[in-house]
Amino acid sequence: MIDLPSPLVTVAALYKFVRFEDPDGLRAPLLARLQELDVRGTILVAQEGINGTIAGSRAAIDGALTAIRALPGCADLEHKESFANETPFLRLKVRLKKEIVTLGVPGLDPAKSVGTYVAPEDWNALISDPDTVVIDTRNDYEVSIGSFEGAINPGTTTFREFPAWLEAHEGALRNKKIAMFCTGGIRCEKSTALLKSQGIEDVFHLKGGILKYLERVPEEQSLWRGACFVFDERVSVKHRLETGDHDICHACRWPLDAKALKSPNYVLGVSCDRCIDTRDDAQRKRYAARQRQMDLAEARGTQHVGVSFNPPHPKKAKA
Repeated sequence: MIDLPSPLVTVAALYKFVRFEDPDGLRAPLLARLQELDVRGTILVAQEGINGTIAGSRAAIDGALTAIRALPGCADLEHKESFANETPFLRLKVRLKKEIVTLGVPGLDPAKSVGTYVAPEDWNALISDPDTVVIDTRNDYEVSIGSFEGAINPGTTTFREFPAWLEAHEGALRNKKIAMFCTGGIRCEKSTALLKSQGIEDVFHLKGGILKYLERVPEEQSLWRGACFVFDERVSVKHRLETGDHDICHACRWPLDAKALKSPNYVLGVSCDRCIDTRDDAQRKRYAARQRQMDLAEARGTQHVGVSFNPPHPKKAKA
């Protein structure tokens, strides 16, 4: 665990594939407890398990994790921590879903069959092996700001597209050693379950995901290049899980690096290089009005809740 000053906000990313017989019955009590602790963020609950990212004080996160680990089958739930100077979430949501990470493949059960976990400290050796095929299971907008050296980018806009990509490349992957990774581990865990269900057995995935790798592996030994996209207002994190230098375009939700933020096409809250030619004047006027409301709210010392964090829309993000 990183030793940082206590005034910082603690951010906890967590998930566990476990069979919940009555996920609806778990939702209300969990929401009430997290509200009592003044925790913010989003938790998804489904029959296949729990997934989410939450933020709050050190005591609040400890209390929240205790409550979550008290759920059936969750006593050994692991989590990843990072820190922020202010809360990266505006509100708390506990939602009931069909899947805690949507792949859209009926009958897939990662709680029963997944690939082999690889500790962050052992990951470099695996992906440096020339016989290993390394696959980034995240989406294109995430990969755009960072990935591991030599990793394949499937070019997906949503995780639901991954099964189609796999079907198209299954022949090339069969009888290969496959190493898969994602932000926190949940998508690659489900992806390895998908490969194994199709008879591809030599499958590995990074335990704890990129976040755990960036936390544990020293930067001078790291094979990670760039920053890691995160699904909150920090936008990205770097080694030691320090907040990155990226911002988000509030028009198309694409992550923007320092160069993109200096582009003449970038207007805060209105446009960037990626979406400048895909929005009309009426849309940009609405975005500008929204940004003015956000600026006014900030000047008053309040939070404007009209803009919540979302990834790029698959049909709008690409110019």
